[in-house]
Amino acid sequence: MDLLPKPDQVVAAAGNVASKVLYGGVADLRKLPRTLIDEGLLRQLYHYRPAGTAVEQGDPVLLVTPLAAPASCFDLRRGCSLVEHLVNEGRRTYLVEYGEVSFRDRNLGMEHWIEEVLPEAIRATSAHAGGRPVHLVGWSLGGIFMTLAAADQADLPIASLTIVGSPFDVTKVPMIAPLRPLLKVTDGPWGVKQGMGPVTRFYRAVGGAPKPVVRWAFQLTAAQKLVTKPLVKLQNLDDTDFLAQIEAVDAFTSAMIAYPGRTFGQLYHRFVKNNELSRGSFTMGDRRIELSAVDKPVLVFAGSSDGIAPIECVRAVVPLLTGSPEVDFQVVPGGHLGMLTGRAARTTMWTTLDAWLDRWSSDAAADGPHTAPPDTGVDTFPGTDTGAGEPKGTPAIGANPQRRYGSGSSRSLAP
Repeated sequence: MDLLPKPDQVVAAAGNVASKVLYGGVADLRKLPRTLIDEGLLRQLYHYRPAGTAVEQGDPVLLVTPLAAPASCFDLRRGCSLVEHLVNEGRRTYLVEYGEVSFRDRNLGMEHWIEEVLPEAIRATSAHAGGRPVHLVGWSLGGIFMTLAAADQADLPIASLTIVGSPFDVTKVPMIAPLRPLLKVTDGPWGVKQGMGPVTRFYRAVGGAPKPVVRWAFQLTAAQKLVTKPLVKLQNLDDTDFLAQIEAVDAFTSAMIAYPGRTFGQLYHRFVKNNELSRGSFTMGDRRIELSAVDKPVLVFAGSSDGIAPIECVRAVVPLLTGSPEVDFQVVPGGHLGMLTGRAARTTMWTTLDAWLDRWSSDAAADGPHTAPPDTGVDTFPGTDTGAGEPKGTPAIGANPQRRYGSGSSRSLAP
């Protein structure tokens, strides 16, 4: 809103205030209609019904949520929902989520999701879609779990993987770096020597990471925005779409889910303290899962302003995927959630994902070999302004200087 508001801005601001007071807000938070098609222990697989009289076509897309995050990460609000976009494109769209985690689930480890939840969801999705291979799209920890599942079980019917903001090298996370020396302490008054430091004592006592802690940790990553949010809302009181996005993100944050105790312990000790994934493998039981075993094409997205999984933290997975026929790395506008479902995602991340899904569809494979699109030669999105604090001059899709492999050609492993 201008310093001296114009008449139309005053009218728009008054309408937004009235909507907030009378109806609770301006965001359309209705979720896309869906049907439960398969379920198990902390596993619900949903199929989103086609829009109107539309007919679904092509390979299915399975959206993989991370632990502790509600499914609204993919279906944030009408007009800014990846689910809505995929459904409107006529794609067979599915989503796996995990339901409420309680104290009784405290003994479940990562093995449950890597060995059971995701493989079962992938197979059920393929079966429901007529036996077609599945394109996986995983955000944050969901991207890590699906990558490990794909590496662990080579017979899964997978067409491609899309990793969105997944932290594979936590040493590249600025907010964790100062804490790492403390995490390495091996003795002290807390009994750390016996593996019972304060963090371990806490999650064992409460059976994991409770909802309030998860919600607080997510908000902490954007502490500055949290402090300035009242002023920013006031400055944008006439921008309905901006206010709707803030309301939707608030609703998402308030719906955070708890982490099971054993899983949280594994994430803390093996990911945060020991940075195990950065070495390209993960030990599970009596075997080791190698990321080099992933033999499907992989698209990797990093957010330009992501504080949870910064660019270098995400890009660390690229050189580890040596078994993949192609790994494409892209930097898109937005923070951890914004890159996936922010307002700028409509014309950046989503359009790139569309092209990727079309390129690696089983129908396209039947027509001939895959070829990479030509490099556009454009270095930035001209004048990009998302209206939510995203910087201008963000690296462009298809010509990203941060990508590991050039857009002019695929990375071939052929001799």
